[in-house]
Amino acid sequence: MKKNTKLGESPAKTELVKKTVKSEAPQQAMPTGTRVVEKAKGSDWDLKDRTYLLKGSTTPLTHVIPSSGIYYFDEEAGYERELKYTNNQRTVFMDEFKGDHRLSHIVFEDGILIVPKEKQTLQKLLSLYHPLKDQLYTEYNPVAEASDEVDSIELEFDALTIAMNMDIETVEAVMRVELGSKVSEMSSRELKRDLLLFTKRNPALLLELANDGNVQLRNIGIKANELNIISLSQDQRTFSWTSTGRKLCTVPFDEHPYSALAAWFKTDEGMEVYSSIEKRIN
Repeated sequence: MKKNTKLGESPAKTELVKKTVKSEAPQQAMPTGTRVVEKAKGSDWDLKDRTYLLKGSTTPLTHVIPSSGIYYFDEEAGYERELKYTNNQRTVFMDEFKGDHRLSHIVFEDGILIVPKEKQTLQKLLSLYHPLKDQLYTEYNPVAEASDEVDSIELEFDALTIAMNMDIETVEAVMRVELGSKVSEMSSRELKRDLLLFTKRNPALLLELANDGNVQLRNIGIKANELNIISLSQDQRTFSWTSTGRKLCTVPFDEHPYSALAAWFKTDEGMEVYSSIEKRIN
């Protein structure tokens, strides 16, 4: 399964970004041992070209974000400072402007804005101060994306390993969460196939279900109901033995019937009933 990045972008957009960054980045030979990313003196700010992406799956032809009338709360100063992006000032803080200022626009094209390292004022506005960062747009970080992809692959691998080693009873219990009563009509091979497909789509959920002890208990309860061993009342509030009509347990208000039954199976009385049901099913 290909996990989306933290940016909330589709894989197609991510590939487009990679190609765009590669094609538009300056191709300069670097001496051996020279860092491509330089450090600004006295800070942790990297001098480098930066790419910004609109969030979401849509990529409008052009999109302008506010470059004036926006504010940044300066914790050190203790108050909000008005921001404005201009083409003739060396800062975005209006209280530091000197002389006249000419407003510049911030325009994303096809959902992407590439800012060269020479435009430090715009970079710092977009990366550090703009209130719409991580809401309307985000800064593309290939290192973080690669780390996310590694985490995603490892998660999928762990989930598939667990899925491959599941016994058929657990497979049925897990897939019943996904497919409902349909699992009763499926062969073991069909169940295993659907489990692996489900795992690739959502490995995190598979791991969660595999570690949920109540999944197996719910599955037994559902099977017992399907086999007419126990009955659930029409109002979904009471479980009873089908053969005698004797009440087993009451479903608490606003709780799923089979989740309540699974919890009841863990009580002293419920454990005896569970053991009896297991014997009848098997």
